[in-house]
Amino acid sequence: GTAIGAFVVGSANFLESMGIDKTMAKALMGVLVASFAGTTLDTATRLQRYVVQELASTFAPKVSPTADAAEGYDHEFQLGPTGKSISLNPLVWLTNKHGATLFAVSTAFVLALFPQPGKEWSWDTIGTGGLILWPLFGATNQLLGGLAFLVISFWLWRRSKPVWFVVLPTIFMLIMPAWAMTIQIQNWWAKESYLLVCVGVVTLVLEAWLVVEAFLMWPKAKGVLEKTLPPLTQEPVASARVPISAGSGSSSE
Repeated sequence: GTAIGAFVVGSANFLESMGIDKTMAKALMGVLVASFAGTTLDTATRLQRYVVQELASTFAPKVSPTADAAEGYDHEFQLGPTGKSISLNPLVWLTNKHGATLFAVSTAFVLALFPQPGKEWSWDTIGTGGLILWPLFGATNQLLGGLAFLVISFWLWRRSKPVWFVVLPTIFMLIMPAWAMTIQIQNWWAKESYLLVCVGVVTLVLEAWLVVEAFLMWPKAKGVLEKTLPPLTQEPVASARVPISAGSGSSSE
């Protein structure tokens, strides 16, 4: 787009003033922008996969907490081509990293097919669907910062370390973005932007859910460390044996 081109050209001019060839400078900045876009997509996909897996694991009906893999979620199974059990519950599919990743990529692809608000669909506007949810970015980004502070607070609290210097910014970063989101939801409702309203409300509900869970767990978490993960087991690799023919071998005459 025009903004990306301006960034590449401007940065290339800066590098050119430092003695780098203009063509090389543009190439370097183009690679930098493409690399940044690629890593951003990778990070966003991974984060969405984690969120989808966590939500699916929460809502999928579990049979036994000690059951293996997907078999711990429900009892509706059938044998697949490989002889392994396949759950018939779609939520169980999303607890798998491959299913959650496919869901994350598919939803992003469908969103990208739509044009940006106020534009009609065409080959020029396709791929701009992300701008539909762009107004949500500011508040949700700050809410993630608040939730990150919340995780750090619990990590320190479990180890009986001082937490006051983290709790104060945590409270601030949870209240202010939620307040801003509430004001934005009112504005979007007045503009009949109901998709933004729905996503914003869901975001606030999820934040409130996490805060309530944290509030309930806080008195019980002090001094209680997380369970130690079991050691990784590695299957022994069978040594390759080369068959020796009957006529081979060393013999002394």
